[in-house]
Amino acid sequence: MNYADIKKYDIANGPGVRVSIFVSGCTHHCKGCFNEEAWDFNYGQKFDEEKEEEVLKALEPDYIKGLSLLGGEPFELSNQKGLLPVIKKAKQKYPNKEIWCYSGYLFDKDIIENMSIKYDVTKEMLKNIDFIVDGEFDETKKKPDLQFKGSTNQRIIDVQKSLKEKKVVLWDGNM
Repeated sequence: MNYADIKKYDIANGPGVRVSIFVSGCTHHCKGCFNEEAWDFNYGQKFDEEKEEEVLKALEPDYIKGLSLLGGEPFELSNQKGLLPVIKKAKQKYPNKEIWCYSGYLFDKDIIENMSIKYDVTKEMLKNIDFIVDGEFDETKKKPDLQFKGSTNQRIIDVQKSLKEKKVVLWDGNM
């Protein structure tokens, strides 16, 4: 897996100060995407063990609230395989830090009803992610004042509650 960027002090992609990994590779190609260069799976640099350790070290300070996964598209299969080791280690090492993931795929229709049935890596990803912002960015529904999402069609989903209740449970907005 390649990554486009790693931000160690991100305040835009989830609550609090976060470490964010922007993966490379996306097949959605949303009109108006803020990170169009990351559509290319070969863009950026290889995400290797050294970068994984760098991310885990950056998560260490108490003021860091969690890890955010963006893109590109974290739920492209090759990116899931690249991200799973680091998110599992992050959850193990920092169980109180939330993992947020931004995906153009719909949580219920694409990820749960399709990917998680086909791929064990998807099931493992979901076990370790706390919140997913789902749905493609829709330029016609863009609102700059939305909290942690770009367009009104996107949802912030509490993954663990949704899996437990077997239905989509939206984030309650509490930080």
